[in-house]
Amino acid sequence: MDDRHMQIGEVATRTELSLRTIRHYEESGLVVPSARSQGGFRLYTETDVARLMVIRRMKPLGFTLEQMRDLLDATDRLDGTEPIGTGERKELIERVRTFEQAAAERVADLRKQLGRAEEFAATLRARLDRAATTRT
Repeated sequence: MDDRHMQIGEVATRTELSLRTIRHYEESGLVVPSARSQGGFRLYTETDVARLMVIRRMKPLGFTLEQMRDLLDATDRLDGTEPIGTGERKELIERVRTFEQAAAERVADLRKQLGRAEEFAATLRARLDRAATTRT
């Protein structure tokens, strides 16, 4: 990935996360700025942005910070340069697979909720249409 460094404001814009949220994720140990400027400003890379995007996508699905940390640890180890044994690789892949399955289940639940919400909105629209055409 690109080694270009970005300040937190640019990262916030790109990820659609607030500065406060990014700092919170840093305090929680989920993301660590790749560098600091001479003035002490946080500097991030494309890899850091990609990590924040994983976190951003997990949040609305109800994953906890600990679960986010667990997934990021597994993917970091799978993507890392240090060799890992076959057994450990299988375990890491299974951990990621478990998250994928949980995400798919949560997406299905959200689709059901969205369908119900759309039905409700349609019911209200129909009621308003009937009320607007009915004379008192």
